[in-house]
Amino acid sequence: MNGILNIIKPIGMTSHDVVYKVRKKLGIKKVGHTGTLDPNASGVLPICVGQGTKISQFLLEKEKAYRTTCRLGMVTDTQDLDGKVLDEKPVSISTEEIEKALLDFKPGYHQLPPMYSALKVGGRKLYEYAREGIEVPRDKRWVELSTLTLIDHREKQFTLDVVCSKGTYIRTLCHDIGEKLGVGGTMAALERTLSGPFSIDRGIHLEDFLQLEPEAIEKLLYPVDYPLAHYPKYQAGKNQEKQALNGNKLPLSAEELKLFQNQGKEQHYRIYLEDRFIGIGEIITEENREKMKFVKVIL
Repeated sequence: MNGILNIIKPIGMTSHDVVYKVRKKLGIKKVGHTGTLDPNASGVLPICVGQGTKISQFLLEKEKAYRTTCRLGMVTDTQDLDGKVLDEKPVSISTEEIEKALLDFKPGYHQLPPMYSALKVGGRKLYEYAREGIEVPRDKRWVELSTLTLIDHREKQFTLDVVCSKGTYIRTLCHDIGEKLGVGGTMAALERTLSGPFSIDRGIHLEDFLQLEPEAIEKLLYPVDYPLAHYPKYQAGKNQEKQALNGNKLPLSAEELKLFQNQGKEQHYRIYLEDRFIGIGEIITEENREKMKFVKVIL
């Protein structure tokens, strides 16, 4: 069983918990997730199975979408409702003021990673320092927000739809918007609605998945190459079969190089042998000749 499952994670479970349950259900050791969701968040959690685990690193780079609710007038140490309240203020903010504040975060901004996160500094995760009461210096990082839309505003809270780049902390976004409004903010709810090509409307809730028979699960598996459709396709020749299956470099013809140049420069390529997806490659120059080099072999 090889491929990717579009699982919808429930609130109250870690991403690792979901992997454990899927692994136990399938009886397969090679199972992993792509992109951690906090326990208090729900939504799309792509689960890689078998050979699918080999492409998980390529899925982490993909754009993600969320629906989040922010509570105004409250600041916590974790930037969500699970944390210790550090400050509270009265709130009298209009919808127009929120929409104006959002303009300062489009199409992106420099975001300071939160102390309660798994980001490593000095070989340790930031939340390990935070639990010891230690504040660690850290650099702001540019995050892209291609969509930041106000969906609803009621008294002390508002709901946003966010489409963002890898590494964006939605908790911190809520905190920063609250700071911009002068009253503070804390994330009250979070649902991931999209992770790369996997959307929430085409996913299956974990509890429903765990009730399925093996035949039904097979039908839910997306092919390993499904989320890589944005990479150009390279077709290895039949005469290159032995080289390809061994993961050796494949010489490129002038016609192939011209085709790839016309498609634009891409870092990675999907490599096929006949109709079979066998790996991900990149073009290198070796001994004055361009070749397709495997960066990941999938057999």
